[in-house]
Amino acid sequence: MLKVYHTVDDHVSVREQPSEKGSWLCLINPTEEEIQSVSRHTGITYDFLKDPLDDEERPRIEIEPGQILIIIKVPVARGKEEAEFYDTIPLGIIVTKDNLVTVCLDDHPIFAQMLKEPVLYTFKKTRFLLLVLIKTATLYLNYLRILDVRSTELQQRLSHTMKNEALFQLLDVQKSLVYFTTSLRANGIVMEKLTRTQLVKAKEAPASMLIKMYPEDEDLLEDAITENRQAMEMSSIYSSILTGSMDAYAAIISNNMNIVMKFLTSVTIVLSLPTIIASIYGMNVGLPFQHSPFAFAGIMGVTLGLGGVVAYSLYRWNMF
Repeated sequence: MLKVYHTVDDHVSVREQPSEKGSWLCLINPTEEEIQSVSRHTGITYDFLKDPLDDEERPRIEIEPGQILIIIKVPVARGKEEAEFYDTIPLGIIVTKDNLVTVCLDDHPIFAQMLKEPVLYTFKKTRFLLLVLIKTATLYLNYLRILDVRSTELQQRLSHTMKNEALFQLLDVQKSLVYFTTSLRANGIVMEKLTRTQLVKAKEAPASMLIKMYPEDEDLLEDAITENRQAMEMSSIYSSILTGSMDAYAAIISNNMNIVMKFLTSVTIVLSLPTIIASIYGMNVGLPFQHSPFAFAGIMGVTLGLGGVVAYSLYRWNMF
C-alpha cells in the first residue's frame, strides 16, 4: 500500500501520485508494482526500497548519491490478549533531495502518531526523522512498562501455582525483552552514527548534505538519544531480573520434584515391610506360630510396629 502526504498551509493532505516535491511517501507492505512506481518517480534505488521489507534486516545507515537509507527496528505487538507478545520489525526511512520515504512491513502505530502531530511538515526531513526516532523510543518505553506489569502478574500467579500456561507466557515476555534489548542497542548505534556523520549543523553543512541539523532540532536529537538510552537500560534491567526469576523457578520446580520423589521413596520403603512379611507367611512351608489363634494379630502387630519404627526413623532423617 502506498500513501502520499504533503503539507499545505500547516495541514497534511493526501496526494494521489508521488510526483510533488516535499512529500512523504509511506509504503506499507508494498507490492512490486508500487515499489517500481516509487523508484521511478523518486529515483531511489530499488534495493533501498526493498531492504526494509526483510524481517531480519539489521539497523544501519547506507548512503548513495542523492539518497540516504536509515533502517531502525520498531516494536510491534503480536498475538491477542493474554497470549500477546512483542517483536521488532525494520522501518526504513529514505531521504532524498525532494522527498522522504518510509518503508515498513506493517501499518505501524508510529505513522498514525506522526499524522496526529499538531503541525507536521513533510518537507522538513531532519525534523521528521528525529520525530520518528523519538516516537520509536517512546513506544519501546510504553511496551516495556506493559511487559513489566505483565511479568509481575505472572510471577504472582506462579507463586500460587506452577502452571505451564503461566510459564509459557513468562517465556514470551522474556523473548520480547531480548528482542527489545538487541534492537534498542542497534538503534542507538544508528543514532550515534547519524550524529557523527550526517546531522551536521546547517551553517557548516555542504549544499549536497541531505540531512542538516537546524538549531530548533537540536533538542529533538538530544531527546531521541536520551529516550532510546533509557529504554535500552530498562529493557536490560527487566531482562536480567526475569532471567534470574526464571532460573529461580527452574530451581523451585527441581526442588519440588526432589521432595516428591523423596516422599514417594519413603512411602515405598514403609509399605514394603507388610508386603515382605505377608509374602513370607504366604509360603507353603511350616512357619512359626502358624497354628496359634493369635498368629494374625501378632503378625499385624509386628508389621505395624516395624512400619512405625521405620517411618519414625525416616521422619527424623527428614525423608517426610
